[in-house]
Amino acid sequence: MDELFDQLDFVENPLYETIINDLLEQQYSVVDAFFSSEEVERLRNSLLEKYEEDRFKKAAIGNKFEEQIERSIRGDFVLWMDEQSTNPAEQLFFSKINHLVHYLNKTCFLGILHKEFHYALYPKGTFYKRHLDTFQNDDRRKLSFVCYLNDTNWKNENGGELTIYQQKNGVEEVKSLYPLPGRVVIFESQVLEHEVKPVLASERLSITGWLKTR
Repeated sequence: MDELFDQLDFVENPLYETIINDLLEQQYSVVDAFFSSEEVERLRNSLLEKYEEDRFKKAAIGNKFEEQIERSIRGDFVLWMDEQSTNPAEQLFFSKINHLVHYLNKTCFLGILHKEFHYALYPKGTFYKRHLDTFQNDDRRKLSFVCYLNDTNWKNENGGELTIYQQKNGVEEVKSLYPLPGRVVIFESQVLEHEVKPVLASERLSITGWLKTR
């Protein structure tokens, strides 16, 4: 994929530059226009179709070497995405992700070589307690990426916000980001602790993933 992009003239991307500046200044970035409303709807329909086919599994904690299900820590259901076997909506999703990865590697030398993404559905009453997106035996995750696929009727009162915790000058700062449809949040996996607050109504839909080094 990088070879394909290298054949194209490199053009500065204002949106990507904003993401980079945000990461440098505050270790996270919030983008409300990464995907169009039509693209979000197509991805939401893809998620719901696969969920109705009973293809999702109860989410676990830990990586594949020490995976365990712990309902007191997280309550979502997930379906891992395979880039080699995708529908048109997912092809577009990965195309945009690959373009972003290439841009980050070319401008910031991040060395991102791998990625992993899954659909996530949080039923009413579920949550994910405070944690870091890294493991004791695997620290390859560089950036965490969340794209919210809730419908246009989603309200803040539904809960399910992403809460980020930062240490600044010895003081903890707390930032809550609501899962508005189409919103993308990117943050440093090994730095920022975060949690998903309880979903109070409806279902919370997203694609969650990680950009990884070697």
